[in-house]
Amino acid sequence: MGRSLPRQHQNHAKILSMKNLERVYIRLPNWIGDVCMSRPAIEAALASGLTIVACGKPWAQALMAELPGLQFLALSGQWREDRQRIQAHRRAHPCSGRSVGLLLPDSLTSALAFRLAGLPCAGYRDDGRSLLLKWGFTKPSQTLHAVQSWYWLTREAFARWGVTLPVEPADSLSLPSGADAIAAAQAALLAADIKHAPILIAPTATGEHKGKNKVWPHFNDLTRQLQAQGYTVVMSPPPNEVAQAQTNAPTATLLAALDLAAFVALLRQCSLVICNDSGVAHLAALTETPQLTLIGVTNPTRTRPWTPRAHLLGTYGQWPSVADVLNTVNQLLRNE
Repeated sequence: MGRSLPRQHQNHAKILSMKNLERVYIRLPNWIGDVCMSRPAIEAALASGLTIVACGKPWAQALMAELPGLQFLALSGQWREDRQRIQAHRRAHPCSGRSVGLLLPDSLTSALAFRLAGLPCAGYRDDGRSLLLKWGFTKPSQTLHAVQSWYWLTREAFARWGVTLPVEPADSLSLPSGADAIAAAQAALLAADIKHAPILIAPTATGEHKGKNKVWPHFNDLTRQLQAQGYTVVMSPPPNEVAQAQTNAPTATLLAALDLAAFVALLRQCSLVICNDSGVAHLAALTETPQLTLIGVTNPTRTRPWTPRAHLLGTYGQWPSVADVLNTVNQLLRNE
């Protein structure tokens, strides 16, 4: 899927002898979709046999919890507090070998927290943080998908530490749903008296992209036309997005808000997911459920859902019409 990763840079920087390397702290990205897209890098790191500690926002643990052997350290996003949390983790989990850090985000604060916690770090040379990195990498000149970009960085960093990782990431993502998550999703559907696989829409999106609204503006019209055709249309936004969701699609059935694990389980029980190029698209990529991702203000070359089950409609700078979306929905459901 997508283009191949670039070859490793042939540079003459000294490769650190890391025969006693034991543990790698990996700073996860800060957004739901980005954490989903970082999973191939984390999985490859785990396959190295080293102890891997994923560090990120507390909610990110649900998107990593089933990976065997992975440790998780919740961070606040505040560099002073995060430095203390990392230091406390190192004291509470002493190891005989060396520990290093790998920074997937480009932020200065993530590099500062890790450096002050005593971790020599690898990361991209962005945001003026080169002096904080022991192993700094320039981003590849070719445009890579976010999955490929973080995977490339991880592979390059591990190569500097004397560890070889597979050349390419997997071409899809996966997150199994546990029994508790499945039960919570089924309970939400039962409470709404829904007995058959519905269409799930996600008529909200957090933040803006380069000052533009990431939400397709026609969810209301689409929902009404789908309902007129006999389809059940549901949505399950987080509590802080309920008002926006009801404004954008007032006739859709509002399900109870679910935590991330249960929401992924809910996506598995739907016939189709219709969403913006945002967090829900990447959560749906963790399942086998087909999805229709609506593009208008984002660049799918870098942020499209990393799954062959995603169908994209629209282009960068031009939203699709209601008619185009409705026709595509009917084609997808006929093919299922």
